[in-house]
Amino acid sequence: MSLRYHDRVVIVTGGSKGIGRGIVKVFVENGAKVVFCARGGAVGEALEAELNNAGPGSCKFVTCDISKEDDIKRLIAVTVEHYGHVDCLVNNAGWHPPHKSTDDTTAEEFRDLLNLNLVSYFLASKYVLPYLRQRQGNIINVSSLVATIGQKDAAPYVATKGAIISMTKAMAVDESRYNVRVNCFSPGNVMTPLWEELAGQTPDAAAAIKLLGRMGTEAECGLAALYLAADATFCTGIDLLFSGGAELNYGFKSQIPS
Repeated sequence: MSLRYHDRVVIVTGGSKGIGRGIVKVFVENGAKVVFCARGGAVGEALEAELNNAGPGSCKFVTCDISKEDDIKRLIAVTVEHYGHVDCLVNNAGWHPPHKSTDDTTAEEFRDLLNLNLVSYFLASKYVLPYLRQRQGNIINVSSLVATIGQKDAAPYVATKGAIISMTKAMAVDESRYNVRVNCFSPGNVMTPLWEELAGQTPDAAAAIKLLGRMGTEAECGLAALYLAADATFCTGIDLLFSGGAELNYGFKSQIPS
């Protein structure tokens, strides 16, 4: 079996759990050298050891608060110091706060979420682009299906995810002169620790899961990112809906058998 991203260097933000973990794992399984970051050290270090033992690629964990510009610069500097170049950036780190009405949301809460979910993507892209241009590399931004279909009591979150898609398109235009591709994918319901935490706030989490039909997996997220990095060489500025068709036939979704 051929390795689809052999010896390519990839940075993944928020890579220690959930969608990010799935992306890191798939890239390592396909021969890449992955540098991934998160705020919590223990989980990241454990994943680093697990994946390095399995191979065939390798990974390195870096503790990083993606909401801090200096941490972003350090993440990229560490990558270049170790590997000499960068082929792909996956902007994934972010947060979905508990659902809250617009009336109850403060300006400070909105600004903090913008900084974490959107400005961090911009800054990571800004500082890695000089290296990607040398390699004709690519950027993959993780957005969300809710940017397309909306979500109740989550206006700031939906706004950040919609802005990611728009920024992807604008940056794709700018970077085309350097043959750097910039794409996005938008997960719907994927079984991750964050999703389980949010589902746990419903009166009956098990029923909520059942009504949504089959969930996507972390591994499938990784394969979607790998497709954009390795195979979608004539795609730039696209938003790949990774939703299991959740946006289709919307009024009848609750009747889909699990």
